[in-house]
Amino acid sequence: MRYVQLRAFHHVALSGSFSQAARALRLTQPAISDQVRWLEEAYDVALFVRKRRQIELTPAGARLLVATRRLFDAEGEALGVLQEERSLRAGTLRIAADSVDHVLEALTVFQSRFPGIQIRIVGGNSEEIVEDLLNYQVDIGVLGDLRDDRPFEVLSLNLSPVVLFVAKSHALAGCASMSLDALAAWPLIMREEGSRTRQMFEALARAQGVTLRYAIEAEGREAVRRLVATGIGVGIVSEAEFDDDPRLVKIALDHQPLTMHEKLICLKDRRNGKAIHAFFAVVRELSDPNRWATS
Repeated sequence: MRYVQLRAFHHVALSGSFSQAARALRLTQPAISDQVRWLEEAYDVALFVRKRRQIELTPAGARLLVATRRLFDAEGEALGVLQEERSLRAGTLRIAADSVDHVLEALTVFQSRFPGIQIRIVGGNSEEIVEDLLNYQVDIGVLGDLRDDRPFEVLSLNLSPVVLFVAKSHALAGCASMSLDALAAWPLIMREEGSRTRQMFEALARAQGVTLRYAIEAEGREAVRRLVATGIGVGIVSEAEFDDDPRLVKIALDHQPLTMHEKLICLKDRRNGKAIHAFFAVVRELSDPNRWATS
């Protein structure tokens, strides 16, 4: 078993593609294929099921991926130790967020302290963020709920009620609040199924025996916001993420206890990475109720 063979397998398994793995490693596709094939032949094991246009991990391949994730993450940590003096002078911190509103202050403070660290932010719903973290595509996640926190380091950010919002031209714009039963009469503009806000809202509706009317399903919060602004339906959002927008007004849910618990998470195996650790430290510092105390 050789390092290059495990590295080739690891990148193919993560990307689901020999060609994408080859691009990531700056090698040719035949070279990647040969390394994986030699690994399989050396141990007489099939790691992938090869189909015409896609590949899938075999049970043995899935178990090996768990091991190579630990291996290559440990390699990254070892490199971090060797480069400790440089670790926060250069590099990249990748953050996936359902909304950056919850960490805006932390981002500002972190960037001012560590200007050499390039921050990359990608969007996504809760399911996508968890998947990206598990696949090592991002370093930190910001999301509204987490069903299973066992592999993650979790830091609570804030609690925020779920509210409705409509265009100022909408017939409901003058309502301060409304019940879920009343909402059933109005068409909704909903996010994709992976949205945790949507999942919680649908669960509440089922518990109350309310049938919701969906006018449009849109991917991403900004798409929903723009559609709602046209006046064609009602949107749903965490109140903390309802930015001041002259086109929109928010409406409270009447007598419906629905709250989003925003969290900052990373894989426990990666929590000691310098940039990840530093970002968590900034968020903890900003959330300290005593930080404004004077001596």
